[in-house]
Amino acid sequence: MADQGTAGPERARPTREALAREALAGVRADALAKGNRPAQAAVTRRDRAAPGRRERREDPQPLTAALDALIGDQGWALAAATGSVFGRWAQIVGPDLADHTKPESLTDGELTVTADSTAWATQLRLLAAQLVRRLNVELGDGAVRRVKVRGPAGSPRRPGEWRVRGSRGPGDTYG
Repeated sequence: MADQGTAGPERARPTREALAREALAGVRADALAKGNRPAQAAVTRRDRAAPGRRERREDPQPLTAALDALIGDQGWALAAATGSVFGRWAQIVGPDLADHTKPESLTDGELTVTADSTAWATQLRLLAAQLVRRLNVELGDGAVRRVKVRGPAGSPRRPGEWRVRGSRGPGDTYG
């Protein structure tokens, strides 16, 4: 019996949604009383134009459409995509690989990437096929055909009197 008595007042309490609806109705009534009318969707110049009317060059365009048209007209599509990929290298290959590799150039479908150690160069060579597929998705099919991986650049060899036979020099970064 005590449970029924406590359940009654809880049912009478309005919900949050009902309170929000009441508050919104009050605000709308105040706005109408002041003479404010609800905003209507803005009608653009293109909406008013006749359906058969063609757009003129002088008509305003969204900035992205204008830039896309300029890039297409000038033949800069591959260069813009390449710059975008180089700028987003960490997002494309992941942060670990991006910390140890750097794209150098993309010419004639060959992407040249430099690694900071021979271990990372080997890792990148193993991932080259996946990287080509991923870059072709970003740049367009066939933009990248091959990935050329370069290892770390070492100091140039200096000829001298003393040499250790069989040593390859600074190319090996193990140890």
